[in-house]
This record gives sequence, structure tokens and C-alpha cells, in this order.
Amino acid sequence: MEKRALEPEDYELIEIARGAIAPCYDGEGYHHTVGCALRCADGKIYRGVNVYSIHGTCAEPVAIGAAVMDGARDFDCIVAVRGGERGEIMPPCGNCRQILGDYMPDCWVIVEDEEGPCKVRAKELLPFPYRAEY
Repeated sequence: MEKRALEPEDYELIEIARGAIAPCYDGEGYHHTVGCALRCADGKIYRGVNVYSIHGTCAEPVAIGAAVMDGARDFDCIVAVRGGERGEIMPPCGNCRQILGDYMPDCWVIVEDEEGPCKVRAKELLPFPYRAEY
């Protein structure tokens, strides 16, 4: 798996994700607990927060949907963070890994391993993805 160190604009993306969830964080009701920031190749950034319910939506698809609605199709880097005081980087869940692989396989995803924050390609997060035959 190719792993890269973060660049200054990646740390900025993390802070934008933290800013996305900060005003929405609901630590008691758990309706909005994760924020996301998605940077496109042109530098434009889209944000999202999770929408929790029995069949809720994670923050990543919300940010992707906002970007797609605006006509964006070339994605560079995405990150999700937990709300509240900790604000740590959250790895994508299994469903989000599938969505990232479908929509943006070559996009960088900021994750954290034993050495700290790094970024990997979305397509490397789910080694055996489901592929629909249309």
C-alpha cells in the first residue's frame, strides 16, 4: 500500500473538517458527530456532516454529494474527523470505503496509523470491492 506524508494543505483540510462539525456536534443525541472535508483537484473544498438515524448517512457521502451537485468530478483528498474535544481523524467505515472506491478510487484519503496521520489511495482501503455489472 502506497502511503504518503501529509502536506500543509492536508493539515488545513483536517482543520476545515473540524470546523464543519464544530457548530453541528451533538455529543448527547449523536445526530451529528463526524465532519468531513473534500478537496477537489481545482482546490475547491466541500464539507459534510453525518446525518444519523436508523439508516443514516456518513459525513463523507454528504460532502461527495455536495461536490457532485456543484459539478465536481475530479477529487484530490478527503478526511473525516470526530466532533467534540478530541477531533481525531476517523477512518472511513466499510460502506464509505465502497463509495470512495466507486466515486474516487485515486483520491487520497487521510487516515492515521501507528506512526501518525498519513494519506493513502481510496482504492487501497477496500481490497475486494463489490463491482456491479451494469
